[in-house]
Amino acid sequence: MAAQVALITGASSGIGAETARKMNAEGYIVYGVARRTERLGALTAEGIRTFAMDVTDDESITSGVKRVIDETGRIDVLVNSAGYGSLGSVEEVPLDDGRNQFEVNVFGPMRLTQLVVPHMRNQRHGRIINVSSLGGKVYSPLTAYYNGSKHALEVMSDCLRFELAQFGIDVVVVEPGGTKTEWGSIAAAHVEKNSGHGPYARQAHAMAQGLTPEGGQGQQYASASVVADIIVKASTAKKPRTRYAVGSSTKAAIALRRLLSDRAFDALVSRTTGVPRT
Repeated sequence: MAAQVALITGASSGIGAETARKMNAEGYIVYGVARRTERLGALTAEGIRTFAMDVTDDESITSGVKRVIDETGRIDVLVNSAGYGSLGSVEEVPLDDGRNQFEVNVFGPMRLTQLVVPHMRNQRHGRIINVSSLGGKVYSPLTAYYNGSKHALEVMSDCLRFELAQFGIDVVVVEPGGTKTEWGSIAAAHVEKNSGHGPYARQAHAMAQGLTPEGGQGQQYASASVVADIIVKASTAKKPRTRYAVGSSTKAAIALRRLLSDRAFDALVSRTTGVPRT
Protein backbone atom coordinates (compact mmCIF):
# COMPACT_ATOMS: atom_id res chain seq x y z
CA MET A 1 0.00 0.00 0.00
CA ALA A 2 1.34 3.44 -0.92
CA ALA A 3 2.33 5.73 1.93
CA GLN A 4 -0.51 7.96 3.01
CA VAL A 5 -0.28 11.71 2.51
CA ALA A 6 -1.05 14.37 5.12
CA LEU A 7 -1.41 18.09 4.48
CA ILE A 8 -0.99 20.19 7.63
CA THR A 9 -1.56 23.94 7.76
CA GLY A 10 -0.07 26.25 10.36
CA ALA A 11 3.10 24.16 10.42
CA SER A 12 5.53 27.01 11.10
CA SER A 13 5.22 26.59 14.87
CA GLY A 14 3.29 25.16 17.78
CA ILE A 15 0.63 22.50 17.25
CA GLY A 16 1.03 22.41 13.47
CA ALA A 17 4.80 21.90 13.61
CA GLU A 18 4.58 19.19 16.26
CA THR A 19 1.84 17.41 14.33
CA ALA A 20 3.93 17.45 11.16
CA ARG A 21 6.84 15.85 13.03
CA LYS A 22 4.70 13.16 14.61
CA MET A 23 2.85 12.31 11.41
CA ASN A 24 6.20 12.05 9.66
CA ALA A 25 7.37 9.62 12.34
CA GLU A 26 4.22 7.56 11.71
CA GLY A 27 5.31 7.05 8.11
CA TYR A 28 3.08 9.58 6.38
CA ILE A 29 4.32 11.69 3.51
CA VAL A 30 3.81 15.03 5.24
CA TYR A 31 3.34 18.43 3.68
CA GLY A 32 3.73 21.14 6.30
CA VAL A 33 2.59 24.50 5.00
CA ALA A 34 2.45 27.98 6.46
CA ARG A 35 2.49 31.61 5.49
CA ARG A 36 5.89 32.19 7.11
CA THR A 37 8.21 29.97 5.09
CA GLU A 38 11.33 31.20 6.88
CA ARG A 39 10.18 29.20 9.90
CA LEU A 40 9.76 25.91 8.04
CA GLY A 41 13.47 25.15 7.68
CA ALA A 42 13.64 22.78 10.65
CA LEU A 43 10.81 20.65 9.27
CA THR A 44 12.42 20.55 5.83
CA ALA A 45 15.64 19.29 7.42
CA GLU A 46 13.65 16.45 9.01
CA GLY A 47 12.35 15.24 5.65
CA ILE A 48 8.99 16.98 5.76
CA ARG A 49 7.89 18.61 2.52
CA THR A 50 7.23 22.29 3.04
CA PHE A 51 6.04 25.25 1.02
CA ALA A 52 4.22 28.54 1.46
CA MET A 53 0.46 28.61 1.81
CA ASP A 54 -1.69 31.54 2.89
CA VAL A 55 -5.10 30.18 3.89
CA THR A 56 -6.71 33.55 3.15
CA ASP A 57 -5.48 33.51 -0.48
CA ASP A 58 -7.49 31.30 -2.82
CA GLU A 59 -4.75 31.08 -5.43
CA SER A 60 -2.27 29.99 -2.76
CA ILE A 61 -4.63 27.30 -1.45
CA THR A 62 -5.60 26.04 -4.89
CA SER A 63 -2.03 25.81 -6.17
CA GLY A 64 -0.91 24.17 -2.93
CA VAL A 65 -3.46 21.37 -3.12
CA LYS A 66 -2.66 20.88 -6.82
CA ARG A 67 1.03 20.57 -5.95
CA VAL A 68 0.37 17.81 -3.42
CA ILE A 69 -1.84 15.90 -5.86
CA ASP A 70 0.61 16.32 -8.74
CA GLU A 71 3.51 15.02 -6.62
CA THR A 72 1.79 12.15 -4.81
CA GLY A 73 -1.53 11.50 -6.52
CA ARG A 74 -3.46 11.60 -3.27
CA ILE A 75 -4.39 13.34 -0.01
CA ASP A 76 -5.46 11.12 2.87
CA VAL A 77 -5.44 13.49 5.84
CA LEU A 78 -6.04 17.23 6.01
CA VAL A 79 -5.20 18.90 9.32
CA ASN A 80 -6.54 22.44 9.52
CA SER A 81 -4.28 23.80 12.24
CA ALA A 82 -3.67 27.35 11.03
CA GLY A 83 -5.36 29.92 13.23
CA TYR A 84 -4.85 32.87 15.53
CA GLY A 85 -6.69 34.93 18.12
CA SER A 86 -7.19 38.68 17.78
CA LEU A 87 -8.89 39.40 21.08
CA GLY A 88 -10.60 42.50 22.38
CA SER A 89 -14.06 43.91 23.00
CA VAL A 90 -16.66 43.80 20.24
CA GLU A 91 -16.90 47.58 20.55
CA GLU A 92 -13.19 48.17 19.96
CA VAL A 93 -11.91 45.44 17.61
CA PRO A 94 -11.81 46.85 14.06
CA LEU A 95 -14.36 45.08 11.89
CA ASP A 96 -11.70 44.21 9.32
CA ASP A 97 -9.78 42.38 12.08
CA GLY A 98 -12.92 40.44 12.93
CA ARG A 99 -13.43 39.51 9.29
CA ASN A 100 -9.83 38.35 9.00
CA GLN A 101 -10.31 36.18 12.08
CA PHE A 102 -13.07 34.32 10.26
CA GLU A 103 -11.08 34.20 7.02
CA VAL A 104 -8.19 32.40 8.75
CA ASN A 105 -10.10 30.27 11.26
CA VAL A 106 -13.19 29.35 9.22
CA PHE A 107 -13.14 30.15 5.52
CA GLY A 108 -9.56 28.96 5.02
CA PRO A 109 -10.32 25.48 6.40
CA MET A 110 -13.60 25.31 4.49
CA ARG A 111 -11.95 26.25 1.19
CA LEU A 112 -9.24 23.63 1.72
CA THR A 113 -11.97 21.12 2.47
CA GLN A 114 -13.71 21.98 -0.80
CA LEU A 115 -10.48 21.32 -2.68
CA VAL A 116 -9.44 18.04 -1.03
CA VAL A 117 -12.86 16.36 -0.82
CA PRO A 118 -13.09 15.43 -4.53
CA HIS A 119 -9.79 13.52 -4.25
CA MET A 120 -10.82 11.83 -0.99
CA ARG A 121 -14.19 10.94 -2.48
CA ASN A 122 -12.51 9.29 -5.48
CA GLN A 123 -10.32 7.32 -3.05
CA ARG A 124 -13.41 6.39 -0.99
CA HIS A 125 -11.59 7.37 2.16
CA GLY A 126 -10.00 10.36 3.86
CA ARG A 127 -9.91 12.26 7.10
CA ILE A 128 -10.35 15.97 7.80
CA ILE A 129 -9.22 17.13 11.22
CA ASN A 130 -10.21 20.63 12.26
CA VAL A 131 -8.34 22.12 15.19
CA SER A 132 -10.94 24.04 17.13
CA SER A 133 -10.58 25.17 20.74
CA LEU A 134 -12.19 25.05 24.13
CA GLY A 135 -13.43 28.45 22.94
CA GLY A 136 -15.58 26.62 20.41
CA LYS A 137 -17.70 25.28 23.25
CA VAL A 138 -17.56 28.00 25.92
CA TYR A 139 -17.37 31.78 26.07
CA SER A 140 -15.44 34.46 27.89
CA PRO A 141 -15.21 38.25 27.64
CA LEU A 142 -13.09 39.87 24.93
CA THR A 143 -13.05 36.72 22.77
CA ALA A 144 -16.16 37.23 20.66
CA TYR A 145 -14.51 37.05 17.24
CA TYR A 146 -12.10 34.24 18.13
CA ASN A 147 -14.62 32.10 19.99
CA GLY A 148 -17.24 32.94 17.37
CA SER A 149 -14.95 31.61 14.65
CA LYS A 150 -14.34 28.41 16.61
CA HIS A 151 -18.06 27.94 17.31
CA ALA A 152 -18.60 28.26 13.55
CA LEU A 153 -15.84 25.75 12.81
CA GLU A 154 -17.45 23.29 15.23
CA VAL A 155 -20.92 23.36 13.71
CA MET A 156 -19.61 23.38 10.15
CA SER A 157 -17.57 20.29 11.00
CA ASP A 158 -20.75 18.63 12.26
CA CYS A 159 -22.49 19.39 8.97
CA LEU A 160 -19.52 18.09 7.00
CA ARG A 161 -19.44 14.88 9.04
CA PHE A 162 -22.97 14.06 7.89
CA GLU A 163 -22.33 15.05 4.29
CA LEU A 164 -19.07 13.16 3.85
CA ALA A 165 -19.68 9.95 5.81
CA GLN A 166 -21.31 8.33 2.76
CA PHE A 167 -18.00 8.64 0.90
CA GLY A 168 -15.85 7.10 3.64
CA ILE A 169 -14.51 10.48 4.75
CA ASP A 170 -14.28 11.18 8.48
CA VAL A 171 -14.47 14.68 9.95
CA VAL A 172 -12.94 15.10 13.40
CA VAL A 173 -12.73 18.11 15.71
CA VAL A 174 -9.85 18.52 18.16
CA GLU A 175 -10.48 20.93 21.04
CA PRO A 176 -7.34 22.08 22.87
CA GLY A 177 -7.53 24.32 25.88
CA GLY A 178 -4.62 26.57 26.79
CA THR A 179 -1.46 25.39 25.02
CA LYS A 180 2.17 26.32 25.56
CA THR A 181 2.74 27.96 22.20
CA GLU A 182 3.28 31.51 21.00
CA TRP A 183 -0.49 31.79 20.50
CA GLY A 184 -1.03 33.00 24.08
CA SER A 185 1.57 35.74 23.92
CA ILE A 186 0.28 36.96 20.54
CA ALA A 187 -3.31 36.95 21.79
CA ALA A 188 -2.25 38.82 24.93
CA ALA A 189 -0.60 41.50 22.79
CA HIS A 190 -3.76 41.81 20.69
CA VAL A 191 -6.07 42.20 23.66
CA GLU A 192 -3.82 44.89 25.15
CA LYS A 193 -3.64 46.70 21.83
CA ASN A 194 -7.37 46.55 21.14
CA SER A 195 -8.81 47.04 24.62
CA GLY A 196 -5.99 47.85 27.02
CA HIS A 197 -6.46 51.63 26.97
CA GLY A 198 -10.20 52.22 27.08
CA PRO A 199 -13.29 51.30 29.07
CA TYR A 200 -12.40 47.57 29.02
CA ALA A 201 -8.81 48.05 30.19
CA ARG A 202 -9.29 46.28 33.52
CA GLN A 203 -10.68 43.19 31.81
CA ALA A 204 -8.00 43.33 29.11
CA HIS A 205 -5.11 43.49 31.60
CA ALA A 206 -6.50 40.57 33.58
CA MET A 207 -6.97 38.47 30.45
CA ALA A 208 -3.53 39.30 29.05
CA GLN A 209 -1.88 38.22 32.28
CA GLY A 210 -3.72 34.88 32.19
CA LEU A 211 -2.80 34.22 28.57
CA THR A 212 0.97 34.47 28.90
CA PRO A 213 2.88 31.23 29.55
CA GLU A 214 4.80 32.85 32.40
CA GLY A 215 1.86 33.94 34.50
CA GLY A 216 -1.72 33.25 35.45
CA GLN A 217 -3.21 30.13 33.94
CA GLY A 218 -0.38 29.83 31.44
CA GLN A 219 1.58 27.71 33.89
CA GLN A 220 -1.12 25.03 33.63
CA TYR A 221 -1.20 24.90 29.83
CA ALA A 222 -0.62 21.65 27.93
CA SER A 223 2.30 21.33 25.55
CA ALA A 224 1.88 21.45 21.79
CA SER A 225 3.25 17.89 21.72
CA VAL A 226 0.32 16.63 23.79
CA VAL A 227 -2.17 18.19 21.37
CA ALA A 228 -0.24 16.77 18.41
CA ASP A 229 -0.45 13.29 19.96
CA ILE A 230 -4.25 13.60 19.94
CA ILE A 231 -4.27 14.74 16.32
CA VAL A 232 -2.14 11.73 15.35
CA LYS A 233 -4.53 9.48 17.27
CA ALA A 234 -7.48 11.04 15.43
CA SER A 235 -5.64 10.53 12.12
CA THR A 236 -4.74 6.89 12.64
CA ALA A 237 -7.69 5.46 14.61
CA LYS A 238 -9.79 2.97 12.67
CA LYS A 239 -12.96 4.60 13.97
CA PRO A 240 -12.08 8.05 15.31
CA ARG A 241 -14.28 9.96 17.71
CA THR A 242 -16.16 12.94 16.35
CA ARG A 243 -14.41 15.13 18.97
CA TYR A 244 -11.30 15.00 21.12
CA ALA A 245 -11.15 17.47 24.00
CA VAL A 246 -7.52 17.82 25.06
CA GLY A 247 -6.74 17.88 28.77
CA SER A 248 -8.71 17.28 31.95
CA SER A 249 -9.37 20.99 32.52
CA THR A 250 -10.80 21.35 29.01
CA LYS A 251 -13.08 18.35 29.51
CA ALA A 252 -14.20 19.71 32.88
CA ALA A 253 -14.99 23.15 31.42
CA ILE A 254 -17.08 21.63 28.63
CA ALA A 255 -18.95 19.45 31.11
CA LEU A 256 -19.64 22.42 33.39
CA ARG A 257 -20.97 24.46 30.46
CA ARG A 258 -23.50 21.70 29.84
CA LEU A 259 -24.52 21.52 33.49
CA LEU A 260 -24.55 25.14 34.64
CA SER A 261 -27.00 27.89 33.86
CA ASP A 262 -25.74 30.93 31.95
CA ARG A 263 -25.56 33.02 35.13
CA ALA A 264 -23.71 30.32 37.03
CA PHE A 265 -21.27 29.85 34.17
CA ASP A 266 -20.76 33.63 33.97
CA ALA A 267 -19.69 33.59 37.61
CA LEU A 268 -17.33 30.67 36.96
CA VAL A 269 -15.71 32.44 33.99
CA SER A 270 -15.21 35.57 36.08
CA ARG A 271 -13.50 33.62 38.86
CA THR A 272 -11.29 31.44 36.70
CA THR A 273 -10.13 34.17 34.31
CA GLY A 274 -9.76 36.91 36.86
CA VAL A 275 -11.83 39.14 34.60
CA PRO A 276 -14.42 41.04 36.67
CA ARG A 277 -17.99 41.46 35.47
CA THR A 278 -18.54 44.76 37.32
